[in-house]
Amino acid sequence: MNDVYSAREWLTVPDVADRLGTTPSRVRRLVEERTLLAVRIDGVLKVPAVFIDGDEPFGPLRGTVTLLSDNGFSDDEAMAWMLGVDDLLGAAPIDALLAGRKAEVRRVAQSLA
Repeated sequence: MNDVYSAREWLTVPDVADRLGTTPSRVRRLVEERTLLAVRIDGVLKVPAVFIDGDEPFGPLRGTVTLLSDNGFSDDEAMAWMLGVDDLLGAAPIDALLAGRKAEVRRVAQSLA
């Protein structure tokens, strides 16, 4: 497992469905729509728990993931960037988003293109 992944709690698709009060197929659709970002760990599709805000996906995540995808990032690369410490932000981008620094995170993401 990637080192930046090991410090986070991970949820399987059924776990996410339970937290969101929906079905696993809806969770997979959220991943396809880039509302959530997921990667395979040991063959199992998983989402970091930090990407869930109460009973819904964390709102600012979608635009950031879309921006990274538009800039050519694979899901694995986007996940590694979101969870790893970025020198310009001084924090993991997801932690900066959670702290309300959306514009700053997206500026840094845009500069990665």
